[in-house]
Amino acid sequence: MQTSSSLAPGTTIAIVGAGRLGRVLARVLRAAEIEVLGPIGRDDRIPDADIVLLCVPDASIAGVAVEARSHARFLGHVSGATALADVDFSLHPLQTFTGTEGAEAFRDIGAAIAGRTPAARRVGEELAVALGARPFAVDDMHRASYHAAASFASNFVLTVLDSAECLATAAGIPDDEARALLAPLIRRTVENWTTSGAAAALTGPIARGDEATVARQRAAAAEAGIDDLFDALAAATRAIAARRTAVTPVTATEESHA
Repeated sequence: MQTSSSLAPGTTIAIVGAGRLGRVLARVLRAAEIEVLGPIGRDDRIPDADIVLLCVPDASIAGVAVEARSHARFLGHVSGATALADVDFSLHPLQTFTGTEGAEAFRDIGAAIAGRTPAARRVGEELAVALGARPFAVDDMHRASYHAAASFASNFVLTVLDSAECLATAAGIPDDEARALLAPLIRRTVENWTTSGAAAALTGPIARGDEATVARQRAAAAEAGIDDLFDALAAATRAIAARRTAVTPVTATEESHA
């Protein structure tokens, strides 16, 4: 993989933490012809390197940073939620990983960057570019909002999809078939949101004011034991629908398929 990274030739990077992200980072950086030490297990000795990147759980960062500090010119972590109190910079890839991804794993994804000094921030930016990612700035003040956005876009989406699968199963559709049948709808919805935003992309009974259908859906959700989730999502969806109708009113016959 060729990159336009401005990392100095011969830069060494030690990756501490052999979990999913640590393994992928090591693989991709090596593919970019950067010298990588590791990934190092948490019980192994940390080698000296120009950059030591901590790929450990958030709760372990402070303790591992104490051990790693004397081995690094620049010390960083890959957490999106943890501040820079114990490191020089952070690089958080805005993506989910299984640990098996190949050399293009970071190509064109976002990478949140922060640094305690301009030089440390440049290190994070150069690493992001070396990976093929697009660096963008998120400071400590805004970490909670940024990381919550990532959780809504990934973790909570899975919660909603699991509930959709549960309801489809209750309708007599086998699990694997339910996922296959729902997947095209999910993909198109994400594409529409990407292009136009939630208010413009919203369809369905709440968008068209069909409260009778909403009530029947809620009854089905109650039978599946997810009525609290349904109520919370319905309330949030009504707020989105209100933003939409404030711009373009939706008639009762529009977009009735979903």
